[in-house]
Amino acid sequence: MLRSDNLSIATRTSFRISQIQFSSTTITPADHDPDPASRDTRNGHPESSGPLADDLFRSPSRSGGYTQGDATYLSLARFHSNPPNIPALRALLDRMRSDHRPFHERLFPPILRAFGRAGLPLDALHLFDEMLPSFRCSPSAFSLNSALSSLLSSPNSLLAFPFFRRALRRNPSLRPNLLTFNLVLKSLCSAPSPSLPIALNIFRSIPLRGLRPDAYTYSTLIAALARSGRLDDAFALLDEMQLDGVTPHSITFNSLLHTIILSGNLRRAANLTRYMILKGCPPTLATYNTLIHGLCRHGRLEEALSLIDRMVLHEGLAPNEITYGGLVDGLIKLGRVVDARRVFDLMRERGVCANQFLYSSIISCIFQSGDPEEALGMWSVMLSEGVKPNEVLYTTLVDGLSKSGRVAEAEDVIARMIAEGCSPNVRTYSALMRGHFRSGNSEQALATWTKMVQRGCEPNAVSYSILIHGLCEEGKVREGMMVWKNMIGRDCSPDVMAYTAMIRGLCSAGRVDGGMRLFHDMTARWDLEPDAVAHNALFDGLINAGKLGQAVDLLRSMVERGCDPDEITCNIFLKGLGWDEKKGLNLMEGMVVRMVARGRVMGAADIILVMGKKYMAPRAAIWEKVVRVVCKTKRVEREIDEFYDVLKLEIEY
Repeated sequence: MLRSDNLSIATRTSFRISQIQFSSTTITPADHDPDPASRDTRNGHPESSGPLADDLFRSPSRSGGYTQGDATYLSLARFHSNPPNIPALRALLDRMRSDHRPFHERLFPPILRAFGRAGLPLDALHLFDEMLPSFRCSPSAFSLNSALSSLLSSPNSLLAFPFFRRALRRNPSLRPNLLTFNLVLKSLCSAPSPSLPIALNIFRSIPLRGLRPDAYTYSTLIAALARSGRLDDAFALLDEMQLDGVTPHSITFNSLLHTIILSGNLRRAANLTRYMILKGCPPTLATYNTLIHGLCRHGRLEEALSLIDRMVLHEGLAPNEITYGGLVDGLIKLGRVVDARRVFDLMRERGVCANQFLYSSIISCIFQSGDPEEALGMWSVMLSEGVKPNEVLYTTLVDGLSKSGRVAEAEDVIARMIAEGCSPNVRTYSALMRGHFRSGNSEQALATWTKMVQRGCEPNAVSYSILIHGLCEEGKVREGMMVWKNMIGRDCSPDVMAYTAMIRGLCSAGRVDGGMRLFHDMTARWDLEPDAVAHNALFDGLINAGKLGQAVDLLRSMVERGCDPDEITCNIFLKGLGWDEKKGLNLMEGMVVRMVARGRVMGAADIILVMGKKYMAPRAAIWEKVVRVVCKTKRVEREIDEFYDVLKLEIEY
């Protein structure tokens, strides 16, 4: 029976209910909100196999703006929306349709949001469209925003703007509010190819509707402009934001700072950091993480370490796994494996738990240093700390073991991975396939390819490249060409690695003309830029075929296209010149002059180092050209050092 505190509700609804039975779930009537812990659930959702009680909804009468049963409908809608119980909500909507009467709007937002949380955003849109024709309820911005929110949390977020336009067209009385526009702008600006012109037009239309953009509105657009490389427009909008009296948040500055650092404009980053502090936005943990990551990307590890000390001592901010992850990743990329391990150990000493990304980086780094046993030890430490391996971590382990020649252990890892419910992906199988080829076991490599396809992994350019390279290395050029044609036939665009493997195979088989055709096809058909490895494969083929002049022409083209020759390039040509010191010296000096003229001082310096190894001293004029450019570079580096000194002072207040 009803409790005494619910008697007034029962009187108001004018029907007697001792108990509302929805399947095996007991629900008290009207607006009473039962304790969620007392709900009968199965797998976290209330059961909903039975029909709604007919007595509950029989002959509702209206009293002014109130309809009997509305409170019960609302109670059921809220009850089955959190957590989402989709079958129960569908049954509820069917019952509402059968009543053929108007319903209050407050019934729909909980259901719209529940569809979104359940991964059914299109159902939410369909329900919104039904509100007026099927439920005689004119939607307002409240329902519109709920439908838009369900879209933004799904892969269908690109539909937000078309849905918004259609909603306004079908409901002329609908008045969107600022939240509506913010949701639409978020959709447009978060798309893989941001629709910035449309977003900017919508932004300009907001004041025309009597609304005023807030910090979220501006920050969304500023971040999108920055990501698209339109930094000047982003800064102009930042100025406009402040002129309109909207105070920028640290999030606004962080998005700009991230883009500036990625572009390498460190001086502008320093100015923005100073400006941010002057505007009363002290650096947050996200700001520090952005700065530290940028410093590591540019090899400024000492400054990154000092920033970590400063954020602890002056700001009272504790570095998190993202902070340390950026530092570890930067150290690894610079080949400073020992320092990366020290930072990793320091992080754990300070009580910061490493995440899957960090463990993946450190295990990969240990494998690269040639210590597979230590890497396996780190894997055991990771498991003992309760970190569950994901696809990335398993693939890192398989790749490291395969490169270390421990292919059988890599096979066992994949078997364990599958047993634990983690599916290997194309990268996992590609790593194992590469290991089999390196071990000289092409049959097992081909068997791995077959397993990969059978498990539904779609081959990509990398996996095709490994297969082509492995076959061609074993002299199976014909089979490699068959794989190449299969890749093209499946609309899989080859990458530079795939082209290089095929070119090397053709040249090794004496089919240099075929290799040359593929080389030109790479640039003309797919707009790929061949790297030094691809050039070297063709250089070797041309010179072995006695086509030295053609190889020299290709070398000139290589330098003109901005690709720097390396030590292997020099060795190939020196061999082709019969190790003639004079001819070799002239050739390499010519490369140095061409690269210096194009401002590629590092490439020119590398050639000078190769010449030193070969005891080929450049002429004084060549040295002068290189030294002049290097001295200019030193001045630039000195200015960068000054910039970091300024940056440190500004962050210290």
